[in-house]
Amino acid sequence: MTKIRSHKDLNVYKVSLELVTKIYVLTKQFPDDEKYGLISQIRRASISIPSNIAEGAARQSAKEFIRFLYMSLSSAAEVETQLDIASKLGFLKDNKEITDEIVYIKRMLIKLIESLKNKVISE
Repeated sequence: MTKIRSHKDLNVYKVSLELVTKIYVLTKQFPDDEKYGLISQIRRASISIPSNIAEGAARQSAKEFIRFLYMSLSSAAEVETQLDIASKLGFLKDNKEITDEIVYIKRMLIKLIESLKNKVISE
């Protein structure tokens, strides 16, 4: 297994960073009166995904890293839910592509968590 030197080496970090950019572009089309509501919530939750990956990777132990990856996973679920709400409110016409990307990120996070758990068990 290749040693990870930085959170920037993780594909899940790279993909989640791209998601943030897409979320910012997507939420620009939302109504102005959502600036401090749904727009702010979705943006903060999406930013939280790569941020928690980075913070967890900088921790001293795999157990701590796992805890932060679970926070990233929770934030991904939050973004997914908020996009569903935005869709129900008519702010989005089709969010399948971005939802599929979130599902992909969640799968990568789960695989990384499982990998780290196996590392903790074998130590």
